[in-house]
Amino acid sequence: MLKVENSVGVLVIEDSAIQGVVAKAAEKCFGVAGMIPKNATEEIRAFFDKNFEKGIRVTCVDNEIFIEIHIMVTYGINIPAITESIVHKIAYSVETATGFKVRDVKVFVDSVCANN
Repeated sequence: MLKVENSVGVLVIEDSAIQGVVAKAAEKCFGVAGMIPKNATEEIRAFFDKNFEKGIRVTCVDNEIFIEIHIMVTYGINIPAITESIVHKIAYSVETATGFKVRDVKVFVDSVCANN
């Protein structure tokens, strides 16, 4: 959770709001076929919670944002090139939306899917 206090009040941005920004940015990236749950617990949670962004973990420390994303890519894509593109797109989107610094984005390619 990010917090900023000013003369009018307190602004709080929940991690789930940042997860939504990350999900939208990632799904717009070329070659991303989808997000993958990190573990079985997350898979079950995603099944019951429609707003839960599977495969995305956001941590905020000292008003800096750390992001982990687990993705599935399309077969035939240059994985190092696409992950670099995803890192830049996510960092830019989150910094623009929140005004806070993204300290680290880690992209895990967990699966490759064939394009039929």
